[in-house]
Amino acid sequence: MYPELDADERTTLGQFLDQYRRRALSRLERLSDAQARTKSLPATDLTPGGVVKHLAHMEDHWFIARIGGGELPEPWASAPIDTQPRWAFESADSDTVEELSALYRAACARSRQVASRLPTLDTTAPRPSFGKGPVTLRWVMVHMLEETACHTGHLDLLTDAIPAQAP
Repeated sequence: MYPELDADERTTLGQFLDQYRRRALSRLERLSDAQARTKSLPATDLTPGGVVKHLAHMEDHWFIARIGGGELPEPWASAPIDTQPRWAFESADSDTVEELSALYRAACARSRQVASRLPTLDTTAPRPSFGKGPVTLRWVMVHMLEETACHTGHLDLLTDAIPAQAP
């Protein structure tokens, strides 16, 4: 479903973000577990599963911990992200496509819930970002649209380079 052509700003941002969330999931969910762990391009260690797990982390980071002011849920709360910043990408090798899909769907649902309870796009985060000050809901939605669209492009390249499974 393509976003409405005449919706207000908040609806437009939400619809485009949801469109890219669906695209990311569709790239992952057509893969086997082994394919989701495949490093298909020689120039990168990225895997489709790792990209989707990273996107789940970013949903929770920006919507739950930043603009929502809450604590990160598992698996992020106990993950060694401070010492292993690529943990989300790398730990996905231990997850199935079903687990990664469920993780990402749950993170997106939490993000939508946080966004829906905030009164306006100008609502500011209770915590500063980048050592400068708080971001707004508008900024978070635009940033997550950028992040999700960029990584969906990565998923296109990664999954296109994976040989099709034999029937």
